[in-house]
Amino acid sequence: MSTNQRIDAKRLWDSLMAMAEIGATPKGGVRRLTLTEVDKQGRARFTEWCRAAGLSLRVDAMGNMFARRAGRDPARKPVLIGSHLDSQPSGGKFDGALGVLAALEVIRTLNDLNIETDAPIEVVNWTDEEGSRFGHSLLGSGVWAGAVPLDKAYALADQQGVTVAQALDAVGYRGPEPARPFPADAYFELHIEQGPILEREDRAIGVVTGAQAMVWYDLCITGQDSHAGTTPPSARKDAMVGAARIVDLVDRMMRARGEDGRGTVGFMEVRPNSRNVVPGEVLFSAEFRHPSDAEVAAIDAAFQAEARAIAAALGLGIEINRLFVNPAQPFDVACVGLVREAAQRLGMAHRDIVSGAGHDAVYVARVVPTAMIFVPCKDGLSHNEAESILPEHAAAGAQILFEVALARANRPLA
Repeated sequence: MSTNQRIDAKRLWDSLMAMAEIGATPKGGVRRLTLTEVDKQGRARFTEWCRAAGLSLRVDAMGNMFARRAGRDPARKPVLIGSHLDSQPSGGKFDGALGVLAALEVIRTLNDLNIETDAPIEVVNWTDEEGSRFGHSLLGSGVWAGAVPLDKAYALADQQGVTVAQALDAVGYRGPEPARPFPADAYFELHIEQGPILEREDRAIGVVTGAQAMVWYDLCITGQDSHAGTTPPSARKDAMVGAARIVDLVDRMMRARGEDGRGTVGFMEVRPNSRNVVPGEVLFSAEFRHPSDAEVAAIDAAFQAEARAIAAALGLGIEINRLFVNPAQPFDVACVGLVREAAQRLGMAHRDIVSGAGHDAVYVARVVPTAMIFVPCKDGLSHNEAESILPEHAAAGAQILFEVALARANRPLA
């Protein structure tokens, strides 16, 4: 690489492995569900490292953490860099954590090189990106960006009935700062791709130009639970059959849109869940994603109509709760350009790419100029304990993050 301002690749990897000790699972992944005692331990280690790097830390009312390195000009708006530390129930070491710890490595490298930036730089750890505990992903960044009302977020509850507000208090992270946007110059987020494209094409860097649109649902199919051995076909109102046909509908609608289509049923609860009882009720999720807002709107209309028709044909009741629709989110042209230019300058194989996953950057981009950096993960696998990346790819992504954060923090102001 044509620079002598190098991040410390070993220090970054060691930090990733040290964070992965918190919530480590037997299969090599992590379980750091948001706002649990394990998440608290991860936050404590992050805090310790931030203090050691000389950063001042503040926490907002959603538990979002902002660790600030001062700039020469305190009037300049800060450059934000970061991601999240919470994980899926059986998550990997790198989803989210790479972005936070690479951001910390940027600060450590600036300290090592005695580089003073014009603008402050802040490392961010967003609360509950994954949505696996309270059922709403991108929660901390969503509240901060104004996309999710704070009272709605506080009222969300997990399966044990614990609300977000109660969980924040339990771990001591309902901070005094308001959870709302403050003036910021830019936001950059490094993340594993969570897909196979970069690895297939042998590219070290994905220049993320934006994120695709998505729509999420909760569904409830209601029939009649009855004896499996005595209820003939003519008398059955099998909620599971209705749910199965709607699952097939999701898959068919996805595949009809080629390689750009995404459709998933990831959660299902069958009641009464007994092997010799015809299921009387099934609760499940459904979601669709596509780069085109118009396509997602068409999917939304067709899916709801066809799902209701399936239920009606079987004599079943159906409730469809559309949780949210997120439009496609383009990222800031200038910030994306900095990522592309850095990859070109350092001779790293790269390509433009649209994010298939939702990230905190999607909400932040509504209020702050934003871009993302992707690095490959093995077999495109994520949200899995086997999630894996190469140390050299982690270092490449962190180096790009260093380049763009430094360039943006020192950019001339008109």
